[in-house]
Amino acid sequence: MKLTFHVFLLLVTRLFFLSLNSAAAWEPTKPIEFIIPAGTGGGADQMARLISGVAERRKLSPQPLIAVNKSGGGGAEGFLYVKEKKGDPHVIIITLSNLFTTPLHTGIPFNWKDLTPLARMALDQFMLWVNAETPYKTAKDYMTAVKEQSGGANRMKMGGTGSAQEDQIITIQLEQALGVKFTYVPFKGGGEVCVNLVGKHVDSTVNNPAECANQPTIKEALGVDIQYLMLRGIFGAPGISKDAVEWHTDFLKKIYESAEFKKYVSDGALKPAFLTGPEYVKWVEENEKLHRDLMAKEGLIKK
Repeated sequence: MKLTFHVFLLLVTRLFFLSLNSAAAWEPTKPIEFIIPAGTGGGADQMARLISGVAERRKLSPQPLIAVNKSGGGGAEGFLYVKEKKGDPHVIIITLSNLFTTPLHTGIPFNWKDLTPLARMALDQFMLWVNAETPYKTAKDYMTAVKEQSGGANRMKMGGTGSAQEDQIITIQLEQALGVKFTYVPFKGGGEVCVNLVGKHVDSTVNNPAECANQPTIKEALGVDIQYLMLRGIFGAPGISKDAVEWHTDFLKKIYESAEFKKYVSDGALKPAFLTGPEYVKWVEENEKLHRDLMAKEGLIKK
């Protein structure tokens, strides 16, 4: 009888500690390093810093999110850095579609599967922009001028973020659909692209500032249906625990539902598109194939 009582007590004690462990789900115990694989001032930088600010103001995380730009190599620096943080739940990264384009173009030893998908926060819709002081009043006016100069040495310059990145892919889509040619000029980040457009160092760019919200689509403006939605997603380091994934996705859902984030999406003409789990993985798989096909047509994939 005494032995039975001791066994019973041992079982109760074990169950008590098991219940404590299951109740104590993971949460950050030190600052979260929020990697931005792009330069300062661009869309990814703005969104990451917005998320960090909302988290602090609304006390959504017990630890701060520290934004760190690692833009080298078209974002390769950032991707490889997070890849090497296997099992570390205190490192996350915001991704653009350079998640696909950079490894395909450079051949770096990285694939999105090296990371842990957490959440898709939004999709970025692009518009065609020229300097307001130029004589072009419509997209058709500008594209007519582009076509007239396509065969010569003085082609119109299209500024964009990085080589073989989203902006160049959209430029390629325009060229293929309209039978024109640009001289594509790569810059380090979206902020630098805008500065060069204002300074008339390039003739046009594809970008998504807040003022785009009420502008016509490319189909409406030019009569060709060119669609491109760039990822604004969050990934974690590889091999993090299920509890850590759940904390991050719950945290990002709260960010997504905040008034500040909704205003940011609306003002920036972004498409609200929160997605997690298998559905997010499926979307990423499909878009990797889309980028591979587009880049293969133009010989942008490293052999």
